Amino acid sequence: MIRYPKRDDLRAMAGYHSPQVSVQVRLNTNESPVEPPAEFVQALAAAVSDVRWNRYPDRAARELRTAIGALHGVSPDNVFVANGSNEVLQSVLLAYGGAGRTVATFEPTYQLHSHIARITGATVVSGRRNADFTLDANEVQRVLDAHAPSVTFLCSPNNPTGMAEDPSVIASTIKNAPGIVVVDEAYAQFSPHTALDYVNDESRVAVSRTFSKTWSMAAARLGYVIGPKWMVEDLEIVTLPYHLDALKQIAGCLAVQYHDHMQRGVQEVVSERERLLSAMRAMPLTVWPSQANFILFKPTTVTAKGSTAVGVAGRRIWQALLDGGVLVRDCSSWEGLADCLRVTVGTRGENDAFLAVLRTALTARD
Repeated sequence: MIRYPKRDDLRAMAGYHSPQVSVQVRLNTNESPVEPPAEFVQALAAAVSDVRWNRYPDRAARELRTAIGALHGVSPDNVFVANGSNEVLQSVLLAYGGAGRTVATFEPTYQLHSHIARITGATVVSGRRNADFTLDANEVQRVLDAHAPSVTFLCSPNNPTGMAEDPSVIASTIKNAPGIVVVDEAYAQFSPHTALDYVNDESRVAVSRTFSKTWSMAAARLGYVIGPKWMVEDLEIVTLPYHLDALKQIAGCLAVQYHDHMQRGVQEVVSERERLLSAMRAMPLTVWPSQANFILFKPTTVTAKGSTAVGVAGRRIWQALLDGGVLVRDCSSWEGLADCLRVTVGTRGENDAFLAVLRTALTARD
């Protein structure tokens, strides 16, 4: 049997993957190191017996949308839920991207913004961040003027660089963009500000969130967007029927009841993040500030072979960490991130293991 060819525009594309290998310490996917409360797990287990497995789930996920809406002080009609925030992004791009339309990103940023846009057939145009990975309003405006994108992505805090976008840049982008502005706030609970205040039924703003990071629910794959009612209606057009299963809807409704636990987890992660930053800044590394649950860093130089300064390739450090039982994200192939690595903030024990292996890797002689 001869393999049937895929679409021509997909031939040069590879899938989006994060290596999942068996290691003692896995710090490459920005999950929460904090387990959900035992009460949540028990309540979810009890709820399984109430699921009518022979019936489809609530197609509108009304109870879950009501719970999320109450969390943010908006109507359920302003909430769209999906299987992780990535499906949210896909739905936005199915509705407003596609062939003949343009999607704008500002690199380096979350790779799935451009990846999903291209899968939907849209043309991707990219602006550039400053050398310190901040985003300049003039660069955003240049892209908007030159390409009039149907969808413009901002990521705050930005993945993988870690910094929240300047609120003035977010405001000017929303004011001047001709199409939809998606503010990806997957790490919003770590950020000093949010774009949620810009969402109203007269706006063209969508703010995406996820339960995978701070809510300790990566296994559930649940995300949502807060947007104007007309946008939610548009997203429902491109969504498959009954796309959100019953158990996932129950899990989301239960999770928001443990908001205080989530906030305590965020505080724990922030404390560990600051400890990691302090320790890493004492090493031969370039370490960027972070307002998320991960840190972007780059090996600089080490002294080897006497007093000669020798450059250290990021890939070599990544492999040395892996050999030491610690998996981090290798970002060195991403645009503008040569030799850069990203480490997720883990438990105190995981972070100690990472620091120990990193010190050894940076001082190893050729």
